Amino acid sequence: MPKINRALLSVSDKVGVVEFARGLHDLGVALLSTGGTAKALSDAGLPVTQVSDYTGFPEMMDGRVKTLHPKIHGALLARRDNPEHMAAAKQHGIELIDMVVVNLYPFQQTVAKPGVTLEEAIENIDIGGPSMLRSAAKNHRSVAVICNPARYPALLDEMRRSGGELSAETLASLAIEAFAHTAAYDTAISGYLTHRLAPAEAAFPAVLHLRWEKVQDLRYGENPHQKAAFYRDASAAPVGLAAAKQLHGKELSFNNLLDLEAVLLPAREFTAPAAVIVKHLSPCGIATADTLVTAYGDALMCDPLSAFGGIVGLNRIVDAGAARAILDGIATYGFLEAILAPGYDPDALQMLRGKKDLRLLELPDLQAADCFDFKRVTGGAVVQDLDTAVEPPEIKVVTRAKPAPEQMASLRFAWQAVKYVKSNAILIAQGTKSVGIGGGVTSRVDATWLAVRKAEGRAQGGVLASDAFFPKSDAVQVAAEAGIAAIIQPGGSRGDEEAIALCNARGIAMVFTGQRHFRH
Repeated sequence: MPKINRALLSVSDKVGVVEFARGLHDLGVALLSTGGTAKALSDAGLPVTQVSDYTGFPEMMDGRVKTLHPKIHGALLARRDNPEHMAAAKQHGIELIDMVVVNLYPFQQTVAKPGVTLEEAIENIDIGGPSMLRSAAKNHRSVAVICNPARYPALLDEMRRSGGELSAETLASLAIEAFAHTAAYDTAISGYLTHRLAPAEAAFPAVLHLRWEKVQDLRYGENPHQKAAFYRDASAAPVGLAAAKQLHGKELSFNNLLDLEAVLLPAREFTAPAAVIVKHLSPCGIATADTLVTAYGDALMCDPLSAFGGIVGLNRIVDAGAARAILDGIATYGFLEAILAPGYDPDALQMLRGKKDLRLLELPDLQAADCFDFKRVTGGAVVQDLDTAVEPPEIKVVTRAKPAPEQMASLRFAWQAVKYVKSNAILIAQGTKSVGIGGGVTSRVDATWLAVRKAEGRAQGGVLASDAFFPKSDAVQVAAEAGIAAIIQPGGSRGDEEAIALCNARGIAMVFTGQRHFRH
């Protein structure tokens, strides 16, 4: 583009703007500005022309109208290679503006404040700023549009090297960033107003606006030949893994993040000290206990072979005892990829840092969650609310044998844990620890057989949870032969009577919940 001769600066976030304006001034760029930005520049000793003096029209209506003027937008939109545009600009006294430096009223920061009123939110909806960004970005071959203060130093460096110009590649990059910025801004406003003015539509809106901000590039995707990156939901305050802080270890991989999510969801659901171990999105051990040390040991012993190379999730701050138990487990059964916990005692952190590749993540607020659970399909997505059910909607004993109180407590634990196992899902528990898990297979009888095999005799006298009903009694037969004492399942199958009859014949207690927990 030709040399930049005139720039308009109007920013809410004034970080770095004086230094940037000084650099422009040193390059011979004339400065236009508005309101508080003009004052900041003037106070810094920089010559600046007020927009109202340039347009000949005063700011009005509490600043709502100041840059919405033909002398502003004509100066931005005029095509320099179009003689008619240039003639119109000359006829109407429009002096071209070659650069716009704008960032917007802090709408998102405003609505994040406790107790903010609708009126306050509306007054923080910027109108002139987005309009200037869009006008400049549309004409980006001739106008530089800057909405990101982090780019100020690099832009000044480029202009100094080129005699006051910016390359076509830089201009295009700035325009793309500006349109992304205004799109995100409008998405935030739309989302807020929908929740405030039309809350019924907010549950599943007619148009679901998703805004994602890159956190980091990843080494690769599920496999080395796939590229990947981690994004966070930029329309809200960071929650979940997007809010986690890595304290130690190698950089996170695509698969690490998926497995970390798979331990976060169950770990945050239990109120007692809990440990979850996941491998390839499937739990291979879940336990609660009086202490984190015991919970971790119980979770590990459910399936120590599968725990090799797994991810650990904990719902308590890791103390030295828990750290020692984890290190003992690594020494005996092999390495772990990562640990996610609300925090680490200094001694525990020092001990665990002895494993140089072990990723340690800290997430103080395990409970913060997204509104939606959605999965991509070709050309779109399927969206649902989260499965937050903790207590069964009903406990209906359907057999002659009744669960003893300690069995009922174990059944509730198993029902709560099995919903995080890939369907078809079966979980066998002794007390509040899993001893056998079978999931992610295409028949329920195979899932039951796998859970029994993993339990290796520990199924005797234990309880079994199924994420969905038994279509036949074959899986119940496998459980009975393994010595299962009580079963919890949703019920509702045509085969219920057959399963109940088998339980009655074998002295097994069976409970229906009326609710299934498919996890695809």
